[in-house]
Order: sequence, then C-alpha cells, then structure tokens
Amino acid sequence: MGKVVMYSSVSVDGFVADENDQPGPLFDWLTNGDVPLDDSGALKVSRTSYDHTRPYWDQIGATIAGRHVFDITDGWDGKPPGGIDHVVVVTHRPAPEGWDPAAPFHFVDGVEAAVAKARELAGDRVVEVAPGDVGGQALAAGLVDEVRMDVVPVVFGSGKRYFGSVDAQHLLEDPHVMVQGDRVLHLCYRVRR
Repeated sequence: MGKVVMYSSVSVDGFVADENDQPGPLFDWLTNGDVPLDDSGALKVSRTSYDHTRPYWDQIGATIAGRHVFDITDGWDGKPPGGIDHVVVVTHRPAPEGWDPAAPFHFVDGVEAAVAKARELAGDRVVEVAPGDVGGQALAAGLVDEVRMDVVPVVFGSGKRYFGSVDAQHLLEDPHVMVQGDRVLHLCYRVRR
C-alpha cells in the first residue's frame, strides 16, 4: 500500500493561504521557470524543481481535500488537478446538486474514511492529503507518513495554517530531502512513529 503524504506550498511562517483563501505568491515558483511541469504548458519550473516535483506527482494515485477547498475551486470543474486519478472530498454534505456522478470525485464523511477510500483508489501509489484542517486532522490521527513542503520566501503573518488547528506536538524526522529551487525550498520529512 502506498504512503500517505501531506503536501503543498507554504509560506515561511506556515500558511497556505491568507485570511481570504488567496495563496498570494505561494505558487509563483510553478510559473517562473522554463521547464514544463505538465502537459498544459501553464506550469513551468526550474530544472531543479522539475526533477524533484515531477517524479513525486507521477506517484500520486489519489488526493484528499476538504469540502472548503473543493467549493472554492468549484470542484476543479470535475477534473482532478494535476492529472491525478481521484479526489476524495472530506465533507458532511452530499455532492453538489447536479454534480456529474461519473467524475472521479468521492465524497466521504470523516478523515479516517477519506484515507481508507483514497488508499483503496490509489492502490500502491501515493495518497496525497491537502494541508489545512483536513491535513491536520489526518496528522493528528496518525494517518500521515510524510510531510512535503514547498517553502516559499514570503511571510503572511496570518491566514490558513498548513497544519490547520493541530493543537498537540507531533515529531517529524530530520528532513530526508532538501532541494533548493528558484524561489522555493523543497523539504520532505517522515513522520516519527
């Protein structure tokens, strides 16, 4: 079975968006290079960031996100972001009215059920968990194997926290990957068990 990875870009002070859910410059590194990261051609990164990011993206079998992220992205118009096969949405509400039941989105109640469903869908591939409240809940429940961060040199001061509302200490191992890209530092930590 694949590992569960919490992953996103993050400010130096630990935020994934401002108070208005705007990421500001957090994703600028995805468009400031000359190497296409995906088939769209919209994402172009430095060679170093490509060599780090593309192999990881190719391993992702399912992504877990909260209903809030699903709603503010309009469900990515029914197409999972980044070419991912499946998105599992943690929610207490049903799919939106008129939602295409054939879209590869799965609506589940609770983070434990979301991880179980995502593992089933991903098989031996990576299950990616979006940061924020859902990611923090998964970490607190002991369901996250690794934390990956693309740390961007910006300070938000306040906003949506990477680890959501986690209120207890969780130890990570020393970073086993540290890659400096252009305007981004890629870090990977295994969760200490």
